[in-house]
Amino acid sequence: MPFSASFIIEILGTISFTVSGVYSALQKRLDILGVLVIAFVTATGGGTIRDVLIGVTPVTWMRDLTLPCVILITTPATIIFRKKVRDYKITLFLFDAIGLGLFTIIGLQKGLSVSLHPAVCVVLGTVTGCFGSVVRDVLLNQIPTLFRTEIYATPSIAGGILYFVLLPVVDKTVVEVICIIFISGIRIIAFTRKWRFPSFL
Repeated sequence: MPFSASFIIEILGTISFTVSGVYSALQKRLDILGVLVIAFVTATGGGTIRDVLIGVTPVTWMRDLTLPCVILITTPATIIFRKKVRDYKITLFLFDAIGLGLFTIIGLQKGLSVSLHPAVCVVLGTVTGCFGSVVRDVLLNQIPTLFRTEIYATPSIAGGILYFVLLPVVDKTVVEVICIIFISGIRIIAFTRKWRFPSFL
């Protein structure tokens, strides 16, 4: 994997979702193997589904061991420093929001790399950003955040649209930074202000 802006984004996204997965597993009091599995599927789940959808097999983490190594380093580091954290839920939420922004951009880029329509790229970005947490929550026997009334996928979709609006007129790296901040920021603001979609029940 070449050293580039995309590489940095993917590494940061992997770290963010790994930390998110670790704290989710710690809340459920899993053993070390359980924590590692949850961290791994949180960090790779969305990207794996994305790669399968676009026919990139073996999937990215199987072809390049950089991401699995990042997960293997981040997981014990997070466990070691967990006592420094006072509120697992807030830490989990913040890293999940950051990972959402980072991985949405990676999904968009992967779609563009195989010349897909922008609308399809937005879908891939949303899948990449959201579905690692879906797999995590299912394994932890929780209703996935994506399927609850919380605003979760919407920032990813909006950020994907913003990406294609800005791309023709702004430098690509600048667009990536703007969209990552936009997606993560909207997710954080929606959570702190308790913005939710109405429930049917």
